[in-house]
Amino acid sequence: MLGAIGLDEVHESAYRALVSLGAADVPDLAGRLALAEYETEHALRRLERHGLAAQSSARPGRWVAAPPGVALGALLTQQRHELEKAELAAALLAEEYRAQAAEPAVHDLVEVVTGAAAVAQRFLQLQLGAADEVCALVTDNPIAVSGMDNDAEEQAAGRGVAYRVVVERMVLSMPTGITQLSAAIGRDEQVRVVDRVPTKLVIADGTLAMVPLTSRKAEPAALVVHASGLLESLSGLFEAVWREALPLRLGESGHDVTAEEPDGPDGTDLEILSLLLAGLTDASVAKQLDLGLRTVQRRVKRLMELASVTTRLQLGWHAYERGWVSRGAPTAGERGVTGAGGAAPGGVRGGGADGVGERAGGAGA
Repeated sequence: MLGAIGLDEVHESAYRALVSLGAADVPDLAGRLALAEYETEHALRRLERHGLAAQSSARPGRWVAAPPGVALGALLTQQRHELEKAELAAALLAEEYRAQAAEPAVHDLVEVVTGAAAVAQRFLQLQLGAADEVCALVTDNPIAVSGMDNDAEEQAAGRGVAYRVVVERMVLSMPTGITQLSAAIGRDEQVRVVDRVPTKLVIADGTLAMVPLTSRKAEPAALVVHASGLLESLSGLFEAVWREALPLRLGESGHDVTAEEPDGPDGTDLEILSLLLAGLTDASVAKQLDLGLRTVQRRVKRLMELASVTTRLQLGWHAYERGWVSRGAPTAGERGVTGAGGAAPGGVRGGGADGVGERAGGAGA
């Protein structure tokens, strides 16, 4: 816990023991730490150099701990000062690097990384530098770093960085594929699967991305993309693949990984759609089906999510395209729905004043 201020486990244990005991001699402390006396004395001398321990003036041969609030506070302040100086130096070096670039405007947008070692290093740096989220498209053919070798992923996830990953279905058939995915899901990463991803891709915090440049037979190379229109396009590509992918979940054994098929609309959903296409408002649908108004609106919002649309106009079209509602005349068993067969695909009305094109956000669920 105190490694950030330069103390390893042995020295931290020695200091904690001194704090607990108040004072101790070398043999007693060595016995408590299960160390040789010379190792214990060495640890005490290092604590003394850090201002964390001192030899007792009142009781010769015994050591006492310095007050943690004072001693550790001083070390933390010093460490913060050193970090601030390092951040300033890094900023100055980055500015100098940009100034020396042959084409600084272009370099601010993209950089080319060549060679397996360089690609692997940038890939790991990208994840270790992320603060909020890492998004990735993964194929069954790693260029420079395999899933088993990606230690940066576990480190980043361990400090709270969210991961959203889409893998090709072939990854599930790889010798270590299930093991890697089980570990990722166990770290609360969101993992989905599709038959094929368009390209390998990793995006950190929406500000930096990395994509491969070469084919399998050439020397590994990658393009690192900084904030730009190109980065926005890559982010849009990831989101499009993510929406179409199926979530993966762990089986009861904790090791089996299976794709979770999305739920389709149930009978009540289809009745709601038919009534909306017939021109009824949300309130009228709720009354007709003996449902609460919020229940109707919540179900409509879910249908929009299933259809990956943002407006009710689009939902009406997709309802026909996906076969959720019939194009023919309604049957007598459709609870009095009339005119559904003649309604335009965009005729799903909302409960607002205009009733047309209401977004999901207006449902109030």
